[in-house]
Amino acid sequence: MRRRFTRKEKRRKSKQVIMISTVCLILILGVGYASFQTNLTLKAKGNIKCSGTIAKELLLKEVVNSGDGLYNDTYEPTRYFYKGTSPKNYITFNNDMWRIISLEEDGSLKIIKDESIGQKGWPNNIVWDEPVEINTYLNKEYLNSISTNYDKIISHDFKIGIIKELVNDDLTNQIYEENQTIWNGKIGLISSSEYLRLNSNIGMCGTAKKAQANASTCKTTTWLLKSFFWAISETDDIGTSIKAIIVGDGAGPAVAFGDGMLADIHPVIYISKETKLCGGGTEENPYTITN
Repeated sequence: MRRRFTRKEKRRKSKQVIMISTVCLILILGVGYASFQTNLTLKAKGNIKCSGTIAKELLLKEVVNSGDGLYNDTYEPTRYFYKGTSPKNYITFNNDMWRIISLEEDGSLKIIKDESIGQKGWPNNIVWDEPVEINTYLNKEYLNSISTNYDKIISHDFKIGIIKELVNDDLTNQIYEENQTIWNGKIGLISSSEYLRLNSNIGMCGTAKKAQANASTCKTTTWLLKSFFWAISETDDIGTSIKAIIVGDGAGPAVAFGDGMLADIHPVIYISKETKLCGGGTEENPYTITN
């Protein structure tokens, strides 16, 4: 027997259909709005450009007392050095990778090129500011090759004093000797004492004598683990001639014997205290200059 729907039942069925349709519409609109908001947020984040923070202000927030990182220097308390095997001190400069050596008292950054730019010799008895050939090359030909961030390079004091005793166990006195002669220029090299101060194992690697005696250990506690390269420092404690110093490979400084010896060159510059940085300092996300 066929059932006949009453008018009342028909109205009830219609209301159910309308309610279900309304709920479905609300769900569809809700999902669509959420997707729109997510897409809008992602686009907004992607379009946000880092305006940068003054380098000194940014880096002083990263000072540490243990592990890898930026340390207040024991010997010159107005300076901060990056120590350890993998501190976050990568920075791009002139479209190349560099590393930050130190944050200086005046707010400038002392940085070193991560890769060598080649090898040159350093004759005996020719001091840096006479100038030696490496000095001339760096401050003319190489300086003129810099096309990006050139305006951030500042002339600065480099400590080039003669070290009386190269393989010494007194870093305080070595720093004093280096500081006795100042050369002001745009491109130099790292000093012998600075190289030693990048090692986080001060007990075994904190002086030239200790670093040479414990070279196998010192290789594991410094980030500047390069093949031997020139330092800006020189010594006169061997024989009667002034000889240039090489550093690297985790060991302490050594004398470059003979005028024909070649070593790598890692340029060192100071960049302006007004420089603004973005980034995290890692190799994957290095600091970048934004102004």
